[in-house]
Amino acid sequence: TEGKQGKDLPAISGNRQSLLNLPLEAYKQYEAKVERGFVQAAKFLHMLHIYRIFDLPYQSQIIPLAAILADIGDAWEHVTNRAMLVRWYWNGVFGELYGSAVESRIARDFMEVPAWLKGGPEPSTVNEATFRADRLKTMRIRLSAAYKGVNALLMKEGAQDFRSGQKFDHTVFFGENVDIHHIFPQDWCKKHDIKPSVFDSIINKTPLSYKTNRIIGGVAPSEYLAKLERGDGSTPPIDRVRLDAYLTSHLIDPSLLCADNFDAFMMARQNRLLTLIEQAIGNPIYRGDVKEEGEDAEVDKDTVEAELTISNV
Repeated sequence: TEGKQGKDLPAISGNRQSLLNLPLEAYKQYEAKVERGFVQAAKFLHMLHIYRIFDLPYQSQIIPLAAILADIGDAWEHVTNRAMLVRWYWNGVFGELYGSAVESRIARDFMEVPAWLKGGPEPSTVNEATFRADRLKTMRIRLSAAYKGVNALLMKEGAQDFRSGQKFDHTVFFGENVDIHHIFPQDWCKKHDIKPSVFDSIINKTPLSYKTNRIIGGVAPSEYLAKLERGDGSTPPIDRVRLDAYLTSHLIDPSLLCADNFDAFMMARQNRLLTLIEQAIGNPIYRGDVKEEGEDAEVDKDTVEAELTISNV
């Protein structure tokens, strides 16, 4: 495929029908290689602190990820290649590029990403991805791939549980029943006439254990932080400096949280989250005045199916 572009490139398809149309001999020829690609994809996702299908930004992006890993073999373990693959992955997530027209996106990424790793031009997923600063305010539910991406990024960057101080590796994640929870509790926000469209934003959410969320309850942050600092019969007291470090690991300004200053907290954390995303995608974030039009609409069909299945279990 070297030197070929556009229509000269071989036809590539990643849909179910294409798989069913494969001759048996071709299936047997590539079976082991494809399986290894998916196994490596699982390792890659675990490395990014994406542990459950429930938290997977796009199921559709697994297809090119597994295909690329199968194609390049052990080369993905090289630190430079791995960093480039991580950047490509986050651009797909935060650019919300795998919610529609995924077949053409899969085909291009399968051709362009391995070439990029060998010194070629940036793949279209990397140079076409854009993220708007205001998008964070409209990310409120798991249907948003970027919503799930922020949660994974926080865990990957070393967020520590408010109560235990543990980082969320896979053992802690499953053992402590970690999920996305509100920082300013819903009950407190409602009592202060803050709209759900504001307090349900990912800006006001972070990964926490089930036990920690129970301690938080529905009270003001200053109140639950004081409770954590004092400790009780089942939980030892937490030094203030250490507790502040836990909060900072979630990109939270401790002084604003202690002061129950919701508006200032939201503004400060939005800026910190934007910096985190900017570092992940390696591209500047759009911070202009043009408003974001969509709200949590970018999701692939497989993810919708999974969400419905899980909700009925």
